[in-house]
Amino acid sequence: MRVDRVRLLNFKCYGEADLGLERGVTVVHGVNGSGKSTLLEAVFFALYGSKALDDRTLDDVITTGEEESEIELWFTHDSREYHVERRLKLRGDRATTTKCVLEMPTETVEGARDVRREVTELLRMDAEAFVNCAYVRQGEVNKLIHASPSDRQDMIDDLLQLGALEEYRERASDARLGVKTVLDGQREVLEDLRKQVEQKEAKDLHERLNGLESRRTDVREEIDRFEEQREQARQTLETAADVLERHEETREEIERLDEEIEDLRSKVSETERKRENAKDEIRDLESQREELADEREELLAEVNLEDAENGTGDEAVEDRIEDLEARDEDLRDELEEVRVAITETNGEIERLREEADDLEAQAEQARADADDLESKLEADEEAITDREGKLEELDEQIEAARERFADAPVDFGDAAEHLESLERERDELTDEIGDVTADIRTVENAIEEGERLLEEGKCPECGQPVEDSPHVDVLEEKREERDELGERRDDLEAEHDELDDRIDRAEDLREAERRVDRLAENRENIEQLLAEKRETLEERREQRDRLREEAAAYEDEAAEKRAQADDLEEEIADHRSELGAINTERGEIKASLESLRRIAEIDDERAELAAEIENRRERRDDWQTMNDERRETLSSKRERKRDLESEFDEERIETARGDKENAEQYIAKVDDKLEELEETRTEIQNAIGAAERELEELEELRDRLEAIEERCERLESLYDEAETLQATYADLRAELRQRNVETLERLLNETFDLVYQNDSYAGIDLDGEYRLTVYQKDGEALEPEQLSGGERALFNLSLRCAIYRLLAEGVEGSAPMPPLILDEPTVFLDSGHVTQLVSLVESMRDLGVEQIVVVSHDEELVGAADSLVRVEKDATSNRSRLERGEPPEIELLASD
Repeated sequence: MRVDRVRLLNFKCYGEADLGLERGVTVVHGVNGSGKSTLLEAVFFALYGSKALDDRTLDDVITTGEEESEIELWFTHDSREYHVERRLKLRGDRATTTKCVLEMPTETVEGARDVRREVTELLRMDAEAFVNCAYVRQGEVNKLIHASPSDRQDMIDDLLQLGALEEYRERASDARLGVKTVLDGQREVLEDLRKQVEQKEAKDLHERLNGLESRRTDVREEIDRFEEQREQARQTLETAADVLERHEETREEIERLDEEIEDLRSKVSETERKRENAKDEIRDLESQREELADEREELLAEVNLEDAENGTGDEAVEDRIEDLEARDEDLRDELEEVRVAITETNGEIERLREEADDLEAQAEQARADADDLESKLEADEEAITDREGKLEELDEQIEAARERFADAPVDFGDAAEHLESLERERDELTDEIGDVTADIRTVENAIEEGERLLEEGKCPECGQPVEDSPHVDVLEEKREERDELGERRDDLEAEHDELDDRIDRAEDLREAERRVDRLAENRENIEQLLAEKRETLEERREQRDRLREEAAAYEDEAAEKRAQADDLEEEIADHRSELGAINTERGEIKASLESLRRIAEIDDERAELAAEIENRRERRDDWQTMNDERRETLSSKRERKRDLESEFDEERIETARGDKENAEQYIAKVDDKLEELEETRTEIQNAIGAAERELEELEELRDRLEAIEERCERLESLYDEAETLQATYADLRAELRQRNVETLERLLNETFDLVYQNDSYAGIDLDGEYRLTVYQKDGEALEPEQLSGGERALFNLSLRCAIYRLLAEGVEGSAPMPPLILDEPTVFLDSGHVTQLVSLVESMRDLGVEQIVVVSHDEELVGAADSLVRVEKDATSNRSRLERGEPPEIELLASD
């Protein structure tokens, strides 16, 4: 595997970074804390995600103050290119992965777990194996040495793929124990089955079954005999029941015939009554037809159809109706046109009058606006006069304020500077008064102390007894000094008072200057407003004249529109006269149409009455035919009744009743006996079924016994195979471990001898449990922990490199190794050991390691670099940035 490029966005201390890595040795150089290790952590995180964070969370990955982070890694593995992209986002107070994609040559894998699983299978190592083999993290240089032998054994076995054999051995052991558990259980089942078979064979089930079947045959024969006798009784019962049933049916039929005869007689009478009623109805309908004919004649006279070409028939009526309807339709169209004309004319009149009202309103509004402008013009003229007066007043006030400087000690404009000068002088005088006051207090304290000492008989200077001593004159001098200082303070205070008065006058002058400035500013504002007001005055005069002209124009246009509206009113009067004539003619047509339509209705009604009369006559004929048929049916039913009454035989019926009663009593007794026999047969049948089931169970138990015996034999064979497999995995692991230990010991000694220049060590021994022993030249054995700090670090790096070489040689061509990554490997090394570390790095490169990445702040490691990356941190933003550098050798060649 070779890392080709890594791109970061808001990853820990990096805002944006994009770095390409080449083959060979790349040294990432920078001061401590600049973010070098973070670059390697980003590569580790891109491959394994959250498993690369140890005890940290995704929240720690995103740069402080940012909400999103992106990490992309491009790498080549086994001559194929891969690309990993991870994106994180803060949601509330927790970071989550929003995108995780691994782009492979053949497919694309999505999801954090699936990507991590694919990377693990691709590199043949998970995150823990990666840091134990290829990635020596900062502070973990001595990890393998400080580990216990068992932990070191597990770590190295996992790296050398021997952990899988131990896992397989444990699985074989678990399988062997599982088979043993199942075998023991099956043996218990086998013993229990043997006991059950012996118990059932002792019951002699076949002999018992034969006896039960013989008893079942006897009971079945007796049941058949009783069932045959019961069947004969049932036939007798059925015959008697048929006779009685036929008797009952005959009686019921006679009763039914009586009802039907009576019903037919009633229907015949009802139908005859209907025929008489229909005859009366026919007479009424014919009378109605005559009345309608008279009404038709009267209507014909009203509509005057005598002069029609077709006479007064239906066709003539229809023709006249069509003519009148056509004329009414024409009149309706004319009426609609007149109404539309009236509506449109009314709309036009209303529009003209509304426009006239609007124009008059606009004229009134224009005059009102002109009057308002007239008032505003008068007010503006007054305002201009007032402001001109205010300007004169301000000029007088400014002149009065300036006159205050006529006898002033300073000119106008210098008052502020003069005031500051006086205030500084007063501050100095105040300080001087304070100093004099302090001196007075010092002298007064000295005088008080001297007087106290004199009262005690001591010298006021030295404190010694000084009766009649000349040193007492010092008190007089102090008193004179006090008086002089007092006079000095009085003079200063008088001068201070005089300065206060001068400052008050200076403040008045400064206030006068400020007043002049304010007045001047006000005067300038008033002048500006006065100019604006004069300009506005002229504009308003023009606007007033324009509004008055517009008002006159609006009034003229309004009068013209009202004249147009009056003309249209005359047109509406003509339309209304035409409308009246049309409505009168339509009224006449409506009356004629009503009469004609009534004539048409009368014709229809007379036709309906004729049809109804014919219908009534047909129904009378039908009713006559129906009664004739009913009378025939009535005659046949009376004859049938007489035949049925002659069939009654009372003696035969009594005999049938006796046979029926005897048969029912016998059947009841036989049913009880048969029920008893059926219960007996059921009990026997159940006993037979139980015996048969026991025989079946015996056969099943024998089959199960045979199957369990075969299963126990197979389990015993499987147990032996699992035991053999467990031993095989253990032997294979021991053999492979020994071979790997021998190779690893050789590679470790080669690597250690290659880089370590101290002649005090003879070699390193690595036993089968991965316990390490270092031998000195004199043969003394040392534990790795007894080496110095630098020697332990270098020893551990040698062990890491040896493991790396062993893995590379063991799987080369099928799963190339990841880059060898060393993070701050010089932490525990002095300068001499750093040189040896450089030799180690160069030797790994010479041995064919495709890519080595070293992170260090040590300048000496820079010399071993094929390419150099410098990392710096901005003190202001606390963000790291990358810069591609040149190794020293290249820089020297470039300078030459």
